[in-house]
Amino acid sequence: MATEYGTEALGLIAGKGDYPRELARSARTQGITHLVAVAFKKETDPSIEQWVDEIIWLRVGQLEALLESFRSRGIRQVVMAGQITPTYLFRARPDGAMLQLLAGLTKRNAHTIFGAVGEALQAIDVELKPASLFMESAMPDVGILSSRVPTRQEQQDIGLGIDVARTTSGLDIGQTVVIKEGTILAVEAFEGTDATIRRAGKLGGKGAVIVKVAKSGHDMRFDIPVIGEQTLHILKKVKASVLVVQARRSILLNRARLIQMADAQGLCFTAVDMGGESKE
Repeated sequence: MATEYGTEALGLIAGKGDYPRELARSARTQGITHLVAVAFKKETDPSIEQWVDEIIWLRVGQLEALLESFRSRGIRQVVMAGQITPTYLFRARPDGAMLQLLAGLTKRNAHTIFGAVGEALQAIDVELKPASLFMESAMPDVGILSSRVPTRQEQQDIGLGIDVARTTSGLDIGQTVVIKEGTILAVEAFEGTDATIRRAGKLGGKGAVIVKVAKSGHDMRFDIPVIGEQTLHILKKVKASVLVVQARRSILLNRARLIQMADAQGLCFTAVDMGGESKE
């Protein structure tokens, strides 16, 4: 990707959480010599600055400024990492470019909005690469990751959770299902994974099984389930029993630490094969 900075340059659209920082760090260790990040005020963790050469702080909704940040610097490949708080869909002050983008969408969700942003980048000769770029080693294979294996009841709940996830995955209503003893406690909606787990904990108490998978036909450029320490802390608080992720379609941030935390709280942590292929 020839740019004014040489062939090893990358743009990063950095949302909230640890993922953008970990991707930037991994990109550095794998040969990226110039990294330009677009970050969002009140969303992106400022600690990412130590891993990038340049950071441009914007408000959520400033699409034209985002595009110009990469266009003016000759960046030709970009990765999107980290979520944006869902309620910004209603609270953000979009610029003209974003208003035009939104006006062209009949459905407004992460898939359609980020997909349209990808098309806007492509229109200025910038390619939106898979969000797993440089993070392939953080994507688990099939198998139990923790020391504890599921009980017979938990295994049944895992199977039910997978069946529900398969059914709902094409409906754009989230990636997480929570089951307890054969009862569906919660299906992720607009609030996000962590809020879904808290809601299920209030409903069912301890012993829940959490299944978090990629949606059917998910777009690897921006729609990859990510598990970090924050989720493990929440699972401990609600006294969950099992966490299930999708093998080769999920990113585990600081995998060794997550497994250590799971073992410390007696959590069964496993990766399963859901079948199907992603949209590359």
